Amino acid sequence: MMWPNFFVQEEEQRYSGRGRGQRGKGLTDAQEGKIKLAFFVALVGVTLTVLAVGTEFWVEVNTYKQNHSSICEAAHFGLWKFCHKKLWIADVDDYRLTCGPAELPGESNCTYFKFFTTGENARIFQRVTHKDLNISAAVMSLLSITFMVMGSICITMVLSKGVEFLLKPASFFFILSGTFVLITMELFRQAVRWLMASNQKVPLEYEYSWSVACAAAAGVILIFGGGCCLILVLPALPKKPWEYCLKKGNSS
Repeated sequence: MMWPNFFVQEEEQRYSGRGRGQRGKGLTDAQEGKIKLAFFVALVGVTLTVLAVGTEFWVEVNTYKQNHSSICEAAHFGLWKFCHKKLWIADVDDYRLTCGPAELPGESNCTYFKFFTTGENARIFQRVTHKDLNISAAVMSLLSITFMVMGSICITMVLSKGVEFLLKPASFFFILSGTFVLITMELFRQAVRWLMASNQKVPLEYEYSWSVACAAAAGVILIFGGGCCLILVLPALPKKPWEYCLKKGNSS
């Protein structure tokens, strides 16, 4: 009469021991911790990308102070919006030859680029934008955010449902999103160069601002986070690779 109870207790101990080393969703505590760490790195890149894409401080275009008496003009823009500012020369640092930076207080007028509304090129200080380059940069940034969302969904499914095979698509999504962020930066750089070369009558100076720094950091971090996820997918290598090669040679 004691045999059935003995088998029941043995099965309970077996499943309880398995639960301590590995959770029911198929991930050990060590694997889950590594995935969460890689996901955290990718989320840092996602945050920086959203911050860069949503702000208009990619580049600052400044006029020279010597061409103005009391008020000078400056502008800054990003992927979507252009802002024209009028600054007091007294607020500008003495060592600067040009007006700026754009963070100084002053009268500001911000509008979305015309090529998103009417399809026309925008004019900035008698210079004309290249709408094809600007639109391409904006589209690439949206594609990058789309891949980030898809990668985040895959990682969430891995952690919550134990769907381990989604870890590899997540790594590729994050790597692609980081690559698209860097492509967006290059397209934007070409658009700025086209803008500055379109008219040389009014002397201007331009400098890239903090939104570009966020985008550059985001691209590198996303690729690194995707690479970390990809490493977790790859099979574990032996601690001593030369022993593995010797065994392969002996077996052959």
